[in-house]
Amino acid sequence: MWGSRVGLTACFLTRARARSRRLPERATTLSGRVRRFGLGLDVPPEDLKARGVTPVGRAIDRMFLDSPGWRGIRIRKHNMEAAIGGAMRRLAGEGRPVRILDIATGHGRYVLDSIAANPEIDASALLRDWSEENIEAGRLLAARRGAGGVRFEAGDAFDADSIAAASPRPTLAVVSGLYELYPDNERIRASLSGLARAVEPGGYLIYTNQPWHPQQELIARVLTSHRGGEAWVMRCRSQAEMDALVGEAGFDKIETEIDAAGIFSVSVARRRL
Repeated sequence: MWGSRVGLTACFLTRARARSRRLPERATTLSGRVRRFGLGLDVPPEDLKARGVTPVGRAIDRMFLDSPGWRGIRIRKHNMEAAIGGAMRRLAGEGRPVRILDIATGHGRYVLDSIAANPEIDASALLRDWSEENIEAGRLLAARRGAGGVRFEAGDAFDADSIAAASPRPTLAVVSGLYELYPDNERIRASLSGLARAVEPGGYLIYTNQPWHPQQELIARVLTSHRGGEAWVMRCRSQAEMDALVGEAGFDKIETEIDAAGIFSVSVARRRL
């Protein structure tokens, strides 16, 4: 029995590494797809299909994809796009322009999907990432979709002055899967202060949090992060702690959605007038 469990664990870890090699622009873990500058959970549908050369391989991959982290990712994608679309409709209903800023966008799939799902709303977006590889991939994806009004540029998600200088001034900001990777709250404060200066009063912020993860120790022991090959040690914050940081920056939380396991939360806050 013990040997079987070890063998199954080895299969899971081998599969995680195989997925990472097969998709060189990102590192994939048991908890989901990771951008080099943030935990990018804008997972394309093809990454949620079990793969394998043999039925046994496909069965192992199915178990991998049905792990708690991956199930949470599928719910989080829905919650992210619902939150972005909801904020877009609120802004449009208030007669305000919809100008989106995503400070660690990866390929920008969440924002692109949300814009496509609300074609009646005239929206523009500035999608930033530190990785030139991600920026180029995002531009190609936007071009394939004919997404006018969307532009990508390089940017540091912790440079408050750079974020604050975003132009045109956003009415809706998005930061997804980034803060969970950093234990230092001062980095988070710097990023949020830049967002507070950037977003128009009355505008919206959509942010994510990871209060816990059932495979946190496994991920830390087995996988390396984007931080110079260091161990992948994620920072789990209580929702109260994350909300307090957001409130300290000048936003008032409106609502939070979270999966049934309580792993991935998506929250909406409004910039104080």
